[in-house]
Amino acid sequence: MSFSDTRSPIIPSTETPDALSSPVVVATPHARVVAPHPVPEPVDDEDAILSPPHQGPCQADLDRMTQQEAFRTERGRRWKGGVDWGVAFWLLILHAGALAAPFTFTWQGLVLMLVLGWMTGGLGICLGYHRLLTHASFKTYKPVKWFIAWLGGLAGEGSAVHWVANHRKHHAHSDHVGDPHSPIDGPWWAHMFWFLPKMTKQEYRDYHRRWAPDLAKDGVLLFLDKTFILWHIGMTAAAFGFGYWLGGTEMAWSFVVWGVFLRLIYVLHSTWFVNSATHMWGYRNYNTTDESTNLWWVAALTYGEGWHNNHHAYPRMARHGHKWWEFDVTFWSIKLLEKLGLAWDVVDHQHEKRAHLNTIRP
Repeated sequence: MSFSDTRSPIIPSTETPDALSSPVVVATPHARVVAPHPVPEPVDDEDAILSPPHQGPCQADLDRMTQQEAFRTERGRRWKGGVDWGVAFWLLILHAGALAAPFTFTWQGLVLMLVLGWMTGGLGICLGYHRLLTHASFKTYKPVKWFIAWLGGLAGEGSAVHWVANHRKHHAHSDHVGDPHSPIDGPWWAHMFWFLPKMTKQEYRDYHRRWAPDLAKDGVLLFLDKTFILWHIGMTAAAFGFGYWLGGTEMAWSFVVWGVFLRLIYVLHSTWFVNSATHMWGYRNYNTTDESTNLWWVAALTYGEGWHNNHHAYPRMARHGHKWWEFDVTFWSIKLLEKLGLAWDVVDHQHEKRAHLNTIRP
């Protein structure tokens, strides 16, 4: 399935709001206007690292090939190293293990899944990997940052350093050539196949230095990157042991299947819907240079991450829900940390201060 025929063509412009939000686009009957920028060299500017300015295709590229042809060329380049069979096997094992859920159900296992799902997905990924480490939407103490990054690792989506590098690159190239996961490449690619191409060790290190230079200097985060799979082995053993202590072998397997395998599948696919569904369906509050949308059911699954068009308009802002009905559990969690003295310098209210720049008017 391809969405290339239904997407708007891209026309160059130079109008942008500011460093903290994506370039403004001017809506026309047939197109959204995008500012062309060459791909920059690594920079030290904090705003450029935390929320890279969107890099649309240069005019020469637009003259030479259509956007879809450019995507096909990029797709071939990605696969030059072949398939990362380690990642493929990891996903196969998780999905296979989750198939045992109907045969191992217990109420305790369900509760464990929901609690750990929120801790690893809500706090670890949404609050930690995304709003804290990728965009620095707030500040906290280093031990808190490391603990949240550890929780995020238990969500099964890779280490904090690699996740952040991928997401910052997504913001820089969103729905253009270079975006790691755009539905223009196909909905299944955007949802879960985009991370299967293999990187060499040198490419892996260079990728982190280019897109997450701040995190690539953090020794604790690098340790979590190198020991990623070991924590999951330990988590599985702990779930089995706790379940066995609580209710014997039956409970032990329930905790493993529901607390580990099914939880990971839930968190993974929920997060992936942000990459796929919220660039395909939904409504838009802001004109941005990509296809990002707001989608309520993705927001419900991901503790507020589904208000994706809002986020792409103001990527550093901690609040993703900009309308009164756009619930954002992750932002509420950040505000709670602020009340407890564990978070400060929370980035907020940018959408109110600069609403005239790129808000879609009724």
